[in-house]
Amino acid sequence: MMMEKIKRVQALLKEEKISGWLLYDFQKKNPLAIEFLEIPPSQFLSRRFFYWIPANGEPIKIVHATEAHVLDHLPGTRVTYFKWQTLEEELKKTLKGVTSLAMEYSPRNAIPAISLVDAGTLDLVRESVPEVVSSSRLIQEFTSVLTPAQRKSQLEAAHVLDLVVESAWDFIAKSLKDKQKITEYDVQQFIIARIHSEGCLCESGPICAVNENSSNPHYVPSKEVHKEIRQGDFVLIDLWCKKNTLGAIYGDICRVGVASKEPTVLQQEIFLIVKKAQQEALLLVKERFFQNKPIKGCEVDQAARKVIEDAGYGEFFIHRTGHNIYTQDHGPGTHMDSLETFDERLILPETCFSIEPGIYLPGKFGVRLEYDVFVTKDGQVEISGGIQTELKRLLL
Repeated sequence: MMMEKIKRVQALLKEEKISGWLLYDFQKKNPLAIEFLEIPPSQFLSRRFFYWIPANGEPIKIVHATEAHVLDHLPGTRVTYFKWQTLEEELKKTLKGVTSLAMEYSPRNAIPAISLVDAGTLDLVRESVPEVVSSSRLIQEFTSVLTPAQRKSQLEAAHVLDLVVESAWDFIAKSLKDKQKITEYDVQQFIIARIHSEGCLCESGPICAVNENSSNPHYVPSKEVHKEIRQGDFVLIDLWCKKNTLGAIYGDICRVGVASKEPTVLQQEIFLIVKKAQQEALLLVKERFFQNKPIKGCEVDQAARKVIEDAGYGEFFIHRTGHNIYTQDHGPGTHMDSLETFDERLILPETCFSIEPGIYLPGKFGVRLEYDVFVTKDGQVEISGGIQTELKRLLL
């Protein structure tokens, strides 16, 4: 299995005209390298190691004498060091004649998710190799592409979220109807309990945000800080989870509603703009894959952002359009982003990501609509987590 990955890497290196890929880690600070190299979570790592995959030839592993075994499951020749001078000598010997190599590095830290090798290590490598490029094209294929079992787990998680958010709306509506006090924190805890009851878990507490709190994209209620939900309020619910199994993939959705029979004119206007932005972003993804043309994450963001800017609310769309979804809610793959970063990575088939444009009016309310998108191997674009087509009315 690992040899197949190495051969695939070598083919990509030849395509990209790169001499090799140098994977480096110290104390698990490079989780992408750890995952690619299939180092188990239980493995203790306290010393520096390098794993060199040349475009042609056999890999080389440089490991410390006290942890000489840590890469034994990988193909290649093992070189052991115990003095720093020896480490540097062996690295120079390994890289002799190499003109370019890839590392988990992003020029000018343009994409922080991939920029994991420290500057000092880059200095050391550049003493031997004139050109260090980003491994983003290489690493994404091995740390973002879903297996069939992972795709199934993502669909299951998204389905759970769709059910849970509807039960949360019912919880709010019933409480208001029965004139029982209900807060953002109550709804958050209700959602967490429901997620756990479905055999799922989440990285942190979900969001229930009322009125002006919903205009803060990452507001999270707590036991100490929260608002009561009252009739007439605007409510945003953002929730995410994955199945409680090894390698499971997250689902992540966001919905909005009003605790009244009808939204205000402004609430309806903003909702429709955000909805159109989400539709345009999805349409672009579908068109490109139907035409068998590449598409970058930044282009998806630009498609959604144009709708909101054209409507006059560009300054209130303050985050990227979406993020890669993997075993972490915000995964290491391509983000739908031309704002916070300029993500020129391609969207790969068999990867999952969110589309979640938003407009946030300070002191008033914020609308964010989010569902998950998966591109099949043959370029079909699928949505999970449900599609919100109108503002939820909680009082009928």
